[in-house]
Amino acid sequence: MKKAELIFVPSPLIGHLVSTLEFAKHLTDRDDRISVTILSMKLAVAPWVDAYTTSLTDSQPRICVIDLPPVDPPLPDILKKSPEYFISLVVESHLPNVKNIVSSRSNSGSLQVTGLVLDFFCVSMVDIAKELSLPSYMFLTSNMGFLRLMLYLPTRQDRISTVFKSSDDELLIPGITSPVPVCVMPSCLFNKDGGHATLVKLAQRFKDVDGIIVNTIHELEPYAVNAFSGDLNPPLYTVGPVLHLKSQPNPDLDEAQYQKIFQWLDDLAESSVVFLCFGSSGSFDVAQVKEIAIGLERSGYNFLRSLRVSSPKDEVSAHRYVTNNGVFPEGFLERIKGRGMICGRVPQVEILAHKAIGGFVSHCGWNSILESLWYGVPIATWPIYAEQQLNAFRMVKELGLALDLRLDYRVGSDLVMAGDIESAVRCLMDGESKIRKKVNEMAEISRKSLMEGGSSFNSIGQFISLNF
Repeated sequence: MKKAELIFVPSPLIGHLVSTLEFAKHLTDRDDRISVTILSMKLAVAPWVDAYTTSLTDSQPRICVIDLPPVDPPLPDILKKSPEYFISLVVESHLPNVKNIVSSRSNSGSLQVTGLVLDFFCVSMVDIAKELSLPSYMFLTSNMGFLRLMLYLPTRQDRISTVFKSSDDELLIPGITSPVPVCVMPSCLFNKDGGHATLVKLAQRFKDVDGIIVNTIHELEPYAVNAFSGDLNPPLYTVGPVLHLKSQPNPDLDEAQYQKIFQWLDDLAESSVVFLCFGSSGSFDVAQVKEIAIGLERSGYNFLRSLRVSSPKDEVSAHRYVTNNGVFPEGFLERIKGRGMICGRVPQVEILAHKAIGGFVSHCGWNSILESLWYGVPIATWPIYAEQQLNAFRMVKELGLALDLRLDYRVGSDLVMAGDIESAVRCLMDGESKIRKKVNEMAEISRKSLMEGGSSFNSIGQFISLNF
């Protein structure tokens, strides 16, 4: 067979880009007939993403990156009102450029272009694939629960064409075992400034693709996977966990601090440290920072905390890492010397891999959940944005793989008090808990799924064999 080229179009968000590039690497490692071209969009708010892309593709001769020509960005006010709408406008502005490049490469003759692999924010580009008689696939960087929610949205839209309201009844979403409280729905579904409309518009295109690739493990979400397979849906490929098990390059990462963190961890007992980290955008105001500090101090456990403090106006540009006394209770840093460390940006994956880490207080981004399961580190849930509330709800209520610290937290909502944080940390660090045992079992399943004969290994093979 002639060598084949897949063209990937990821969204310009680091959480999406990491797993997209890693999946491309899975494909090229698996079959030397396959080459991948990444069409890269730029976002001014995350210029350091280029460093990550370069670090991965420099060592992969069959993965190349084409930077899409710059476009005029949407107005900054749109980003403040609805990040989802902002991203969708960025994607739409790139449609002509993507079409020109895909058309040119399809007619070049050097490689046979066999399809487009689209981020879910880019699913409207299925029209480009249809026009050029190419199959299209959606790579979902989230999980089956989010997929089931998205497929539910057009049905709801036909009945109720308004945004979600906090007073709405629980939702019965096919493929999710428990009724879902509306309070754990993604914030954008309550948004009248384009957020709700954007997600509905995207969801209406999901069934137009020729296959859906999901970064999950069949054994992790069996009910959702099996329910999907029985519907009139596109073919499903569960290929996870797709993980980048090294630090993502970032200018905020302090090399001296990096060394200090691991020297400290190396001297501590196994599973004796609780790690707190809230993703690339998670931040708290000073009042919440102080409650977390009090709860951690009272818990009695060692802790490592990546801290970002938001400005009073909660401006994106003002979110900053702070390790000084000004935001903590009086005398806190002196009292926790030796058993606590406050850091800026940290290498999350390497920290989760360290033997000293025994628990993870997390925002429940899907990449972070998969990383914690891979290393057998149980989570206490503290979701903040995107689909994290739904992830947290399912991890606690449906999958039994996390501890409920908060399920429905939103930025600017009521404080999570020190007593709740103290109690959650103590439960999380219980070495004999049922959750810890289940998480350790899932760690073994995660690794086996990618080995020869494993569920994700077989699913990747099926994707390759049916489409190349």
